[in-house]
Formats: sequence, structure tokens, C-alpha cells
Amino acid sequence: MWGRHRKGKASRIDTLVGQQTELVGDLCFSGGLHVDGTIRGNVVAAEGDDAVLMLSEHGRIEGEVRVPNIILNGTVLGDVHAAERIELAPRARVTGNVFYQMIEMAMGAEVNGRLVHGGQAEEAQAAPKLVDATAEAESINLKVSGDS
Repeated sequence: MWGRHRKGKASRIDTLVGQQTELVGDLCFSGGLHVDGTIRGNVVAAEGDDAVLMLSEHGRIEGEVRVPNIILNGTVLGDVHAAERIELAPRARVTGNVFYQMIEMAMGAEVNGRLVHGGQAEEAQAAPKLVDATAEAESINLKVSGDS
């Protein structure tokens, strides 16, 4: 199921953060990045690059993510910006807003924040953050499961 729609570049890994690795600080990369460990900082793809981030079920990112193509099966604590495509696998856990053009979400994936599509992303980022009941009502806690 996962990877059926991926481009050829998606399976290419240029950088690997191993399961026993903890990186503290921002990471800027190009090409393919596979994360099995922990990154405490922002993860950003190089400008104009058709980069891919793959976060395994063991991986964790504590910071903002800005990558065109993202495949998540781990945990992200922070906003996620996918300029092209994001796949949320069954063990994906996002605590933050998800900004996307195209999204694929499997049963079991969780998003605790807002899902913001395409053109709405600029509006959402430009709007001041509200700390009242209205803002709370706009947030969603979404869990996809097989239960009906």
C-alpha cells in the first residue's frame, strides 16, 4: 500500500538518521532523508529541491517540518508543511498542524491539530493565532480507525 504512488526518487536515501541517534539542532537536506532516530529541531528541505522525508515508526521529530514529499510512520511534535504530498502511515502521530497539497491517511494515523489544504495554508499562516474558544473549535483531534 505505502509507496504505490511514489515517484522513483522517493525510495532513494541520501541521508540516514539511525535508531540510536539523537540530533539536536536544525537539519537542512536535499534528496532523500530516512529517520529512525530522534531530531530535536526543524527539518527543512533545500530550496527548490524535490526532497523526500521518510520517518519510520521508531523515528521522532520535535520541531517544524518543511519538505515537499513526506512519508510519516513515526511521531512529529510540531507543524508539518508538505508542499506536494504527505502520506500518514498507520503509526503516524502528529501533534501540530498539517499543511498539504495532497494527503493519504491510513487507518490508525493520528493528527492532533488542523489539516490545512493548499491555498488555505497561506491564510492560516498569515492569520494571527487566536487563544479563545473559537480557535479551539477550529482545531481537530483526528484518529482514523476501523471502529464505527
